[in-house]
Amino acid sequence: MKVLVTGGAGYIGAHVVRLLQRRDDTVIVVDDLSTGVAENVGTAALVHLDLSVPDCVEKLENVLTEYAVDAVIHIAAKKQVGESVERPVWYYQQNVGGFGHLLQAMQAAGVNKMMFSSSAAAYGKADVPAGQLVTEDTAPQPISPYGETKLVCEWMMRAAGVSWGLRGVGLRYFNVAGTGWPELGDPTVLNLIPLALRSLTAGERPKVFGNDYPTPDGTGIRDYVHVLDLADAHLAALDYLERDDRPYDIFNVGTGHGSSVLEVLAEIGKSSGYAIDPEIVARRPGDPAEVAADVSRIKEALGWTSRHTLAEMTDSAWTAWELTHGEPKVAPTGTGRATPARR
Repeated sequence: MKVLVTGGAGYIGAHVVRLLQRRDDTVIVVDDLSTGVAENVGTAALVHLDLSVPDCVEKLENVLTEYAVDAVIHIAAKKQVGESVERPVWYYQQNVGGFGHLLQAMQAAGVNKMMFSSSAAAYGKADVPAGQLVTEDTAPQPISPYGETKLVCEWMMRAAGVSWGLRGVGLRYFNVAGTGWPELGDPTVLNLIPLALRSLTAGERPKVFGNDYPTPDGTGIRDYVHVLDLADAHLAALDYLERDDRPYDIFNVGTGHGSSVLEVLAEIGKSSGYAIDPEIVARRPGDPAEVAADVSRIKEALGWTSRHTLAEMTDSAWTAWELTHGEPKVAPTGTGRATPARR
């Protein structure tokens, strides 16, 4: 299959590209390289293009036609929740505008299969009873412009299916972590694991936002999914488009259970050898106590299930951190579980 991957030079995209190449698909990457790294795409063709610029439509159409693309995996997006609150209009221009340009080019080139990387941020403050999982039927209530853009793109994909026959699958994935290759670690320090590693290697205490939630240890619970499992879900969705003629579908991607902040920090300590002594600070406004995905639908329809453990996520994240950040300012007090594997 000939597959165009937008954002294929980034953290998630590069994992998808490698798995596609492993099964001998032909891969074309479109990326503006604002956060991605050209070396991440390997032998795939790389087209340097900003999807948010209006004149990209004709160029995209030419790329789709020239390479006779069969399907598109759309991952490229701006993804910082905080930044989206500060620059909401720009986020709509980037994420929704870029998505619209891609749809225009696909329609013009006659490419009608799309796999879209959405996000659990579309659920936002969804009303889910304590202890229950978030299903695809849970009513979305995004609380950030970022989450709103993902939901709007889902609507656009569905509307294109009605209008001109696009067949689309959206994946609402939860907290992505770990790496399949040390050189493809998450370069951003936005999520719990990289934030904790940055604090520990700088000799600082990792922050925990609230320890008075109605959870077993008082800290927030989230569903963490290994980036390799997520990449595999993208391929499963692509294959689903090949064998099923439904015009539109949405699937959660997670593990089906959550881990608390303290549980994640404990695994980071085991992986790295650092002693964990977190600083407890006030809750962040709007943070729910517990969020985890119901993954029964994707398991039934796509045959997909997560395979990697939280320990494998923190082990691989620490190995990647060591590779890309060099010697820490403050060394671990012990030998971590993941350290001997690298040395």
